[in-house]
Amino acid sequence: MEARDLTQGLLWFAAFLFSTTVHEAMHALAALRGGDRTAYLGGQVSLSPIPHIRREPIGMLGVPLLTAFTNGWAVGWASTPYDPVWAARYPRRAALMAAAGPTGNLLIAVLALVCLRAGLAAGVFISPRQVSFHHLVEAASGAPWLTAVGEVLTVLLVLNVFLFVFNILPFPPLDGASVLGGLVPERAAVAVRGFTGNPIFSLLGILVAWQVFPKIAGPIFDGLLRLVHPHDRFF
Repeated sequence: MEARDLTQGLLWFAAFLFSTTVHEAMHALAALRGGDRTAYLGGQVSLSPIPHIRREPIGMLGVPLLTAFTNGWAVGWASTPYDPVWAARYPRRAALMAAAGPTGNLLIAVLALVCLRAGLAAGVFISPRQVSFHHLVEAASGAPWLTAVGEVLTVLLVLNVFLFVFNILPFPPLDGASVLGGLVPERAAVAVRGFTGNPIFSLLGILVAWQVFPKIAGPIFDGLLRLVHPHDRFF
């Protein structure tokens, strides 16, 4: 493995670990504020990755490390414990808990976008000759450390937008299905909770989402490119 590939793999893994930790901490914080202390007692109301790794070591470490250094970007999973009795009693609060995780990813993406646009406006960054999932800007001065900062911001932007969109897809066990369960009438909500709690439907949901997402990833990236460089043409 070349040094460049190693560096990119580490960048994607670190970004995944940070972004997923924020995602799960937001779930846990929303649950705590909604009256469910399950995740709080498990230590998940924390921006430290340790309690989240302890809960899902394979999804937070094993698979992300493997995919970061083989596919070029990290894939994994995590989870936040909650009281299903509380969720059934307070479906709107449970929906807010589900929405909080993707909202955390969206906030990270917005901050990264603001930093990229500010750097371009200030002349610190310029449009690159070639774009990729980790390369949307270049340092105007050519300084390697500024190029590295641009790549960190790019990866945080792209990864968190992808995490946001993927997680709000309305397929169990993704957050979008749980949000939907809190918005529909009670009878329909019971059915949605039945789907989200069924391992067979959860497996089918992941398979469907895995088929759907690649079809929308390209247009999403094109949209991000237009947001970062609204006056340039890369198409």
